[in-house]
Amino acid sequence: MSTKARIEQLANTDGVSASSAVRPTARAFPARRKSRSGLSLVEVIVSIAILLMMSVSVGAVFGSGIELRTILEDRDVATRAARAALSTIRRELQLAYLTDQTQSLEFYQTVFVGLDGSTDTLYFATRGHQRLYRDTRESDQSEVTLWTESARDGSRGYTLYHRESARVDGEPGEGGRVYPLAMNVRSFELRYLDGITDEWQTEWDSRSPDFANRLPRAVQIGLVLIGVDPQDDTRTVDIPFFTTVMLQYADPLPRQGMSLAAPPGGGSQPTAPTAPLRGGRGPGAQPNIPRGNPSALGGGRR
Repeated sequence: MSTKARIEQLANTDGVSASSAVRPTARAFPARRKSRSGLSLVEVIVSIAILLMMSVSVGAVFGSGIELRTILEDRDVATRAARAALSTIRRELQLAYLTDQTQSLEFYQTVFVGLDGSTDTLYFATRGHQRLYRDTRESDQSEVTLWTESARDGSRGYTLYHRESARVDGEPGEGGRVYPLAMNVRSFELRYLDGITDEWQTEWDSRSPDFANRLPRAVQIGLVLIGVDPQDDTRTVDIPFFTTVMLQYADPLPRQGMSLAAPPGGGSQPTAPTAPLRGGRGPGAQPNIPRGNPSALGGGRR
């Protein structure tokens, strides 16, 4: 018996038609109403407030990270600049020399003069000159001056300048090319080791009777730069760099040894020298190096 026939038989037995047995009425399955409920005004305001708080927190985190990165980049730039400056000074000081034939007529007497002040100044001749251009009429000898001046262009503290002249003459503080070695300098301090007394000196003059035509055995360099405090960008901190340079052409130390104690940190607030340095002396004459500002020289900054 087919399924349709069985349904009709059951419907006839109960007195119900087959159509009504198969198709349910609308009342048996009432239609579902669509839900139209939404967020209230209070819920919307609270959601927006939470979103704003999260945005402010994320922005503060990113802002602090960017600010710290800027400070660390400035610190890295200062560190690399100080290392480059000390590398240049170290290479030239290692090959500093003095002329031996001081009684000859046709010669220019070389000097090694270190002046002590709020910031130090150094004049010397070196055999560490490097020729930058081929076929130039230069040798490995040159005159070098190191000094500081008040910072310009919005920098802090002082600027360490380097002057090098490829011509060794009777004017150890004039001519040549001048360029800055380091910016934002707090202090630039030098000390000189006497190879005879085995004592550190704050000044050195190879023309004086105490250091007559002698080089110091070693030179201690203290360079302190000004950096931004990572914890407070409105404050500054000192970034010290110290090194000791042994001079190759200096007299050897006595056998009892020497003391290479670290120079005292910090240093007094620098003040750039102001008196001009003048010369105009010929071969065989002793160079005249008064305390002065090498930037006021006739050669000028080029």
